[in-house]
Amino acid sequence: MLKKSQVPMKTVMLLTLLGTVLHDTAAVTHSLKYFFTGSSGVPNFPQFVAVGYVDDIQIDHYDSNTRRAEPKQDWMRTGTAEIADYWQRETEYRQGQQQASKVNIETAKQRFNQTGGVHINQKTYGCEWDDETQDVYGFRQESYDGEDFIALDLKTLTWIAPIPQAVITKHKWDSKTAEIAQEKNYLTQICPEWVKKYVDYGRSSLLRTDLPSVSLLQKTSSSPVSCHATGFYPNSAVMFWRKDGAELHEDVDHGEILPNHDGSFQMSVELKLSSESSADWGKYECVFQLSGVKEDIVTKLDKVTIRTNEGNSMHVIIGIIAAVLVLALALIAAVVFMLKKRNAKRPPSPVNNPVVEQEKMLENQKA
Repeated sequence: MLKKSQVPMKTVMLLTLLGTVLHDTAAVTHSLKYFFTGSSGVPNFPQFVAVGYVDDIQIDHYDSNTRRAEPKQDWMRTGTAEIADYWQRETEYRQGQQQASKVNIETAKQRFNQTGGVHINQKTYGCEWDDETQDVYGFRQESYDGEDFIALDLKTLTWIAPIPQAVITKHKWDSKTAEIAQEKNYLTQICPEWVKKYVDYGRSSLLRTDLPSVSLLQKTSSSPVSCHATGFYPNSAVMFWRKDGAELHEDVDHGEILPNHDGSFQMSVELKLSSESSADWGKYECVFQLSGVKEDIVTKLDKVTIRTNEGNSMHVIIGIIAAVLVLALALIAAVVFMLKKRNAKRPPSPVNNPVVEQEKMLENQKA
């Protein structure tokens, strides 16, 4: 059974971390994860990108264009300032991984009998550390073209090959017992120590607690009611619907925890009420639980507080019509203004010019 971090690699091919959290939010788990992505045949994209995350917050970046490892958080820059050659060593390590990724893609192409085309190789590794129980979980796995290729089993200290093309690699790597021992030492000993250091560097940011704003949303009166929470931190959170105090499992759709641009998170859970009488809506409530916070955030299901698009369509139409009318009037005014301006500069017409008419009369009189 896969743990939270050991998800199928195709779910992280775009370096998107989606948190899936179970109901035990009491324990606080910190994590360090690295994603190394090599590509072949992808236009306008670096051939190699490496990023690191602490508690799903990006801490550094390297790519084959810049060929430099650089911090992505101010607290990473200040925290590592006392470590001699920290960023130089990170740069050299990732340059080596860049070359290894290129070789891995060529090897995989041979295994899959491929020549050209677009191909992606991704390596991810890291660890999770529970700061209460001190439990540690390490992981290391690789994918090719979005599918699992090989993964390390730290219990048996052997490599798992889920597809035939990876069996050769499994046998080759299984024979390198010294390297497996080094991998285990890093993932279970060294990696957790670095997690503790990084969390300490960014404790003002990583150890903060931000409560969310919770809203009830509904597209139309026949659509599911979505309970949406945004702006919370950390991402160790759960949200669910309950009726008469009991948690609901049917007619409920749990969304994933997604990152916001400001480093906070959002999530939602939908409740289908198609067969429920509106008179019974008061029995329902949305519950949000955040790790480290004792009190739940409970939102009663109330039709008055639901934000919906229904009933607002006429306002939208009226707004559009008003905007079109304003634009039309502005265009008309502009045209009139331009005509006046052009006529003001134009010489008077000889036919309507009184001076010309008077001169004509005098000429006729002289004649």
